[in-house]
Amino acid sequence: MSVPPILVSQTDGPLEPAPINPDWIIEGTPEARYRVLSTSTDRTATTVVWECTAGSFKWLYHSEEVIHVLEGGVTLTDTSGTRRIGAGDVIYFPPGSEAVWVIDSYIRKLAVFRTSLPRPLSISFRLWNRVRQDGVAGLIGALRRRAPGGVVPGLP
Repeated sequence: MSVPPILVSQTDGPLEPAPINPDWIIEGTPEARYRVLSTSTDRTATTVVWECTAGSFKWLYHSEEVIHVLEGGVTLTDTSGTRRIGAGDVIYFPPGSEAVWVIDSYIRKLAVFRTSLPRPLSISFRLWNRVRQDGVAGLIGALRRRAPGGVVPGLP
């Protein structure tokens, strides 16, 4: 089995328009642009570079998102309060969260989106990875360590 090559992307390439939902805009005319840098082989994670001009808007997070601010800044307000975020900061947004973004002039960020698999698929995926990493013996050992008394019905 061949190993896929490592993907290298640049954050300073051309960007495409990424209009903000007009119903979310609170003030101004923020213009957003983005470019997809990578997507995981299982399509559950995507990395993008995104930038936006001045304005304020609410944002609803349907999947997990981690951002690293590259340039500029934003004032974020959520249920825990208001804070100023700037270049170098890393923020985690859990799925289902909401935030109001107030951008004074400009922001550029690197964002990683991750969509969780349904629990049965997630368990199957972890088991498959365990077998790939440690073989069947490693999987059996892991199951025994988690089982009450180390006994797993049906396993020798």
